[in-house]
Amino acid sequence: MTAVVRAADVERDQRRAAAALRSAGLRPGDRLLVSAAASPALLAVVLGALRSGVVPVVLDPALPAAERAALAADADCALDVAGAPERLLGDDEADLADVPLARPMHYTSGTTGRRKGVWSGVLAEDDARALAAEEIDLWGFTAGDRHLVLSPLHHSAPLRFAVHTLLAGGEVLLPGPFDAARAAAAITALAPTTTFCVPTHLRRLVARDDVDWSSFRRLVHAGAPCPEPLKRAVLDALPAGSVWEFYGSTEAQFTVCAPGDWLAHPGSVGRARPGRRLETDERGQLWCAVPRWARFEYWRAPDKTAAAWRGDRVTVGDLGRVDADGTVWLDGRREDLVISGGVNVYPAEVEAVLDAHPDVVESAVVGVPDEDWGQRVVAAYVGTADPAELGAWARERLAPAKRPKSLHPVGELPRTSTGKVRRLDLPEALGL
Repeated sequence: MTAVVRAADVERDQRRAAAALRSAGLRPGDRLLVSAAASPALLAVVLGALRSGVVPVVLDPALPAAERAALAADADCALDVAGAPERLLGDDEADLADVPLARPMHYTSGTTGRRKGVWSGVLAEDDARALAAEEIDLWGFTAGDRHLVLSPLHHSAPLRFAVHTLLAGGEVLLPGPFDAARAAAAITALAPTTTFCVPTHLRRLVARDDVDWSSFRRLVHAGAPCPEPLKRAVLDALPAGSVWEFYGSTEAQFTVCAPGDWLAHPGSVGRARPGRRLETDERGQLWCAVPRWARFEYWRAPDKTAAAWRGDRVTVGDLGRVDADGTVWLDGRREDLVISGGVNVYPAEVEAVLDAHPDVVESAVVGVPDEDWGQRVVAAYVGTADPAELGAWARERLAPAKRPKSLHPVGELPRTSTGKVRRLDLPEALGL
């Protein structure tokens, strides 16, 4: 059954959480560890902490015990409520700031390398107000919104959308862990106005004929590239003007892509968010100038922080291009770059060609060691395309160095819980 969280109802629980944190001795800048499934209590505790200046560290409740213990030790939290945030909802109440005074501390999803905590500390009051206003104004959240949560709340974007809906006075719908049938029923029965999702959700939902999309004014997707055929199917299914996209990361938000911008530039990720500026360096890495309230550091990792920043500009290692009109195109991650025979091969470019085949649902490209070429390009794909036919398709459209040397049909691609393909797992999954 879908839980409905109303802003007015959850306000009292936020004050209760703030009182419990204060009673436990937590002060602004201290960290609270919570690793619970989505619930009204989780949202109340997160918001109660944030509006007190306490920083919630929100972990995946399904983490293996050893990994959770390692992250808990790294975060050095003053209090750990584990999977029971309701423990903080006592009888006493405390005053709250109007807006969050901090951002939650999330750990990067770890598609490559060790997870890093993203820390923003306690914000000055003006910056805190600017941060909240930016998110609410960008997506137009109001007290009339009903926001459907389809992704786990321990990830930054789903939590951010839910939190700012409540701050704007709206409602949040929690149907439970994603299941296409359950999500379809919630959409049709509860008439949500907004949602955040990843392409995996979209693929499963648009394939159904029992979803009434008519209530949406804003469906926002991100987290992974959305193949062009899927994007067009979603645009056709939903009300005109409702399907938006953004490019960002756990660390920072960079672009926003309105439906018209995508239709004018299919495959792009839009333009810089208001108050930001994107450019590339000599290696093709994207850098974004961000406002003061969007700054962060990597928790207890000064070397990684220094490498990510140049003045007010930040990079998360993504490669891309910025057109003269400001349109941004992604080429992948520096860590994903394949160098075959001295030629740089960007997986995203090869994947776009493979995904355009009518019998390919999605693909992922990776480099594997090769004695002659250093690395060779290998592709896995979901779909019914014959490997030989798909190889011919690629040869007609890609330069020799970029053509996959082998093509492997699979039932599904290995992914993180946010929908990002785990490229480092592909060679093992394919037995290479």
